[in-house]
Amino acid sequence: MTTTTHTPTQSSSNSPCAGCPAHHSSNLLRLGVDMTDWDYVIALAGNPNTGKSTVFNALTGLRQHTGNWPGKTVTRAEGGYEFGGQRYKVVDLPGTYSLLATSVDEEVARDFILFGQPDVTVIVVDATRLERNLNLALQVLEITDRAVLCLNLMDEARRHKLAVDDRRLARDLGIPVVPTAARQRQGLDALLQAVADVATGRFVCKPHRIRSQSPVIRRALDRLVPRIEAAFPGLPNARWVALRLLDGDERIAAALRNGELGELSQNTIATASLTLDPTPAS
Repeated sequence: MTTTTHTPTQSSSNSPCAGCPAHHSSNLLRLGVDMTDWDYVIALAGNPNTGKSTVFNALTGLRQHTGNWPGKTVTRAEGGYEFGGQRYKVVDLPGTYSLLATSVDEEVARDFILFGQPDVTVIVVDATRLERNLNLALQVLEITDRAVLCLNLMDEARRHKLAVDDRRLARDLGIPVVPTAARQRQGLDALLQAVADVATGRFVCKPHRIRSQSPVIRRALDRLVPRIEAAFPGLPNARWVALRLLDGDERIAAALRNGELGELSQNTIATASLTLDPTPAS
């Protein structure tokens, strides 16, 4: 089974009205591991201890999952849900602080977002440690145009008398931002709707990206990106790969030299079609 890629056709700043049948979480059907077919693949990314697994469990109805990424000792989790008449496969990526691939966890998360090309990447952040968590969010937005920020642990933020302007954050990041308290199941209906809007193209993200002001870097990218694209046709986000090469990423450099870069793309897309034999919630 392969994923279906959907290209946004128009932008919408507003979600469908509250009367829409897909608006309410009662429309959520947790599929557990029934992944015989799906319309969209959703990646869950985030720092450790942000409640990412709680979000995963709330959406899919699973409590525990076992299985390793091919060739890795890193545990992965997969599940699914149906919402608004569409079926979504959810891949819970390893919790990481960055995507610079200094560890196996980071490498797995980076490769799936870059090469697996999920239809939406949900970035789960801790509302009480927002500044630290946004480092990963900005790195994800360098790779993909299709993302939703799940501003989790809002109950803890309120308890610590912390105020987060989610609307301003959404404007600054250029993607939907949804406040949630997943343990209390607060905000999940809005999260489901935001994911559906991005997946179907009803909302077109315009993510913030850090642009280098250095003419030297810009000239290097102008020369390097076309060469990467010519060597690996269809490679997603060759610009990001070029930036990592310029930054001295040895893992990417080695994959480029030995041709593994193309294999990574094919293998990670294939991984998106695999299913596991997890333990469903009782």
